[in-house]
Amino acid sequence: MHHKYVVRDGGAVWTGSTNWTADSWTREENVILTAESRELAGRFSEDFEQLWTKREVERSGKVDTAPLRVGETSVRAWFCPGRGERLAHRIAKAIGTATRRVRIASPVISSGPILGTLAQAASDGKVDLAGVVDRTQVLEVIRQWQQNGNAPWKEPLLRTALTRAPFSGKHSTPYAPGRVHDYMHAKVTVTDDVVFLGSFNLSHSGEQNAENVLEIADAALADRLAGFVDGIRGRYPGVDL
Repeated sequence: MHHKYVVRDGGAVWTGSTNWTADSWTREENVILTAESRELAGRFSEDFEQLWTKREVERSGKVDTAPLRVGETSVRAWFCPGRGERLAHRIAKAIGTATRRVRIASPVISSGPILGTLAQAASDGKVDLAGVVDRTQVLEVIRQWQQNGNAPWKEPLLRTALTRAPFSGKHSTPYAPGRVHDYMHAKVTVTDDVVFLGSFNLSHSGEQNAENVLEIADAALADRLAGFVDGIRGRYPGVDL
């Protein structure tokens, strides 16, 4: 259960990547979005009720993904696991069809459709592609792949994506009970003038978790969050795997 959202009075939504912990507020990079919209709040309330009544993550997230108007902006709400595979393909398609820029902040990247598209985009070099990950967590994912043998095809795609495009990597503290949590924790993808943000790591596990993502078509917000990603990139060295 990986959501981090609030629905207030059926008319407003607070969502993003931030866990409600002291470390999240003080040691991690995160993104939070607030929106005033009864229609959008209704989508989040529907997801919440599925979790609350069914008590099973795998039976949640089956919420309408049709676009909504929030003010003058087109917004789509995606919830996993009910729409997890569709969301991964949606983000992959947005990356693959971008003509100007792609910016990514995600602790890890392990979703097959997204990995394949990123590796292709990084190899082609036709779009301004850059991003930031949590290097410590990426190395943990690679070790897991090597140990379980379930995804040997993913590692070369990940290495291609992260080394042929300018990706930075935060050297965070490895997880252990009692240690600080100082991860690069933001989950943002910018493709041209469209933003995907929420609780969803670009991971296969994320497709199966209880997650939420807002897809927002807004040039000004895309510029702002692309700048945010570039600012994080500037803090950390290039990814060394």
